[in-house]
Amino acid sequence: MTARALEEYLASQPESLIKGPIAIILIEDAAAVAETLLHHLRLGFRHILALSPEPVALPDDPKGRITNLIWNTRLPDAHVGAVNAVSKAVAPGTWLYYCYNAEFLFFPFSESRRVGEMLTFHVEERRDAMLTYVVDLYAPDLTVCPDAVDLEQAMFDRTGYYALGRMGPNGHPLERQLDFHGGLRWRFEEFVPANRRRIDRIGLFRARPDLSVTADHRFNIQEYNTYSCQWHHNLTGAIASFRVAKALVKNPGSRDQIGSFVWRSSHRFEWSSQQLMDLGLTEPGQWF
Repeated sequence: MTARALEEYLASQPESLIKGPIAIILIEDAAAVAETLLHHLRLGFRHILALSPEPVALPDDPKGRITNLIWNTRLPDAHVGAVNAVSKAVAPGTWLYYCYNAEFLFFPFSESRRVGEMLTFHVEERRDAMLTYVVDLYAPDLTVCPDAVDLEQAMFDRTGYYALGRMGPNGHPLERQLDFHGGLRWRFEEFVPANRRRIDRIGLFRARPDLSVTADHRFNIQEYNTYSCQWHHNLTGAIASFRVAKALVKNPGSRDQIGSFVWRSSHRFEWSSQQLMDLGLTEPGQWF
């Protein structure tokens, strides 16, 4: 297998980047790589950039919608350089999405509506970004799945989510911005640095020349960080993610302290956008 470097690929101005939505998937390890890529293909992304430190085997892709590119995804905050490079290489206004392997995007009615259709409506509501909640998934039995990844029996927390006001540099609350918390980051916060405990991520956004993502998954343009417009609620999505569970069972400071992630509010994940809407973890807004 061979793969080009991300910088070389972007410099060649490939036709695959002419039109979005485009997904950027940062592959950090071998967990659920094919499943992650196929899930996002089914959502309708026009092209997927699979970034990895070394070439990876790709799932069957007859239409050639997946490109494997070399990027050191194991560096701290590896998403910053990758996402910003792609954002600057595509035409302004192109919709981009980013996540990691073993993460799966859901949005209202995503089983029957394609991501491009949903984003067309979002643009009509004068929105250039979409808030996504990162919902932690985990295996119910770590003796069976020591890496905490179990696609067949995945569980998540159905309660314990909350939001706090987000303060600006002047100490006043920022308009239409909140810091969201919950999931494994909340229950095992003693093992999670304070600046990594939020579960909100601006997962979908439109590229523009002066835009850049930050290490904490926010953007330098404040309107991109808002959860809705000024007039009514807007669409939000969710990213169902094994990433925190994987880290907690791998990192030396936590791996010997956690025997199970299951607690009284654990619930079977149904891989359903309706389940997430019912629990308030995605918002359909005005879209039906």
